[in-house]
Amino acid sequence: MRFARRFLAVGSLATAFDVGLVLLMTIVVGWRPWLADALAITLATLVSFFGHQRVSFAASPRKRWYRHPARYAMASTLAGLTDVAIVALITREWIDVGTARLLAVKLLSLTVAFGIRLVLFRRDMFDAIRADQQAPIARPDAPGSVRLSLVIPAYGEEDGIGEAIARVESALGHLRLDGGFELVVVDDGSSDDTAGAARAAGADHVIRLEQNSGKGAAVRAGVLAASGRCIAFTDADLSYSPEQVLGLMQQVEAGWDVVVGSRRHDDTRTLVEARRLREIGGRVINFGTSIVLLGQYRDTQCGLKAFRSDVAQVIFEHTRINGFAFDVEVFHLVERYRFTLLEVPVEVVNATRSTVNVARDALRLIRDLFRIRADARAGRYDLEVSDLPPTLQARVRTLVD
Repeated sequence: MRFARRFLAVGSLATAFDVGLVLLMTIVVGWRPWLADALAITLATLVSFFGHQRVSFAASPRKRWYRHPARYAMASTLAGLTDVAIVALITREWIDVGTARLLAVKLLSLTVAFGIRLVLFRRDMFDAIRADQQAPIARPDAPGSVRLSLVIPAYGEEDGIGEAIARVESALGHLRLDGGFELVVVDDGSSDDTAGAARAAGADHVIRLEQNSGKGAAVRAGVLAASGRCIAFTDADLSYSPEQVLGLMQQVEAGWDVVVGSRRHDDTRTLVEARRLREIGGRVINFGTSIVLLGQYRDTQCGLKAFRSDVAQVIFEHTRINGFAFDVEVFHLVERYRFTLLEVPVEVVNATRSTVNVARDALRLIRDLFRIRADARAGRYDLEVSDLPPTLQARVRTLVD
């Protein structure tokens, strides 16, 4: 927990400096509390800014907050004025300013000011993240021997995978004569013969994991084995008709690094409604992603996503989550590595055949959200420009420069 230690050390130093200077200038020197507070909060803000910029957030997307001193100064000014106003309002009639009473007031004002900083921080970081993602960019052609690879993770799908493959072939098979297409099925350690059924149905590549590891592990294995210039994945129940993959592929070919389906998009059509419990669970999960993500995405868990091949390689080489939270981890890495991202509407058929247990998987996802935060703070997602394929180096910059 290197980040936690650094953040706590810098924050504690700035807070101790702030509180200590207020007490010193008020109790010892005899200044009015609001005047002492104004001086203390100004100097403590400088300590906090330079400390976090150079120490705490040295390798995090959140460091972008500290690369814009004007925004930081504006937020700090508003929070500081609130801090001083609270101290001045409460202590204006005091004749005897005791240490304990002044300390209690100062801690109250610090708490309110922190809340203001947090709200402004989230708003400005949303703007910064979206600015990175907002438009496609010109890059050299993505590497790959075929135009599109579609990855389907499957678990216990022996009876249904053949029909799914037939539908995919009907929708996308024409690409075999138009740039090339491959279908990659990953059997996530099924107890039945999902892998054999997929081979018999004509999947181009079938990967079988030795044990059931989770959707994230299956998608990772498929993506890293794929050879397409665009790599997409979707669920085995085909809740999103395979024809929709073509639209995502075209957006990737137009210059977007990552294109994701969104069930919350204004133009999304839902042909068969999800069960109420699953709908509520999805909304709770999307709310919980604010623990990790700064970009305020409408739908992180949609099972239809597409990537440039070199971008997919970088992202999935660094993913660590095997369960359903892997989607959130992917969004975090998009933010961290400054890839572009487009949310598009989808047409949804919520199939009755599903391996998702809402209550169980929601709890696991929330647990994994905290794991993503911990891994980020520990530097496990850090990379250098030299770690990237040459096709990406011109755009992506490390967050420690």
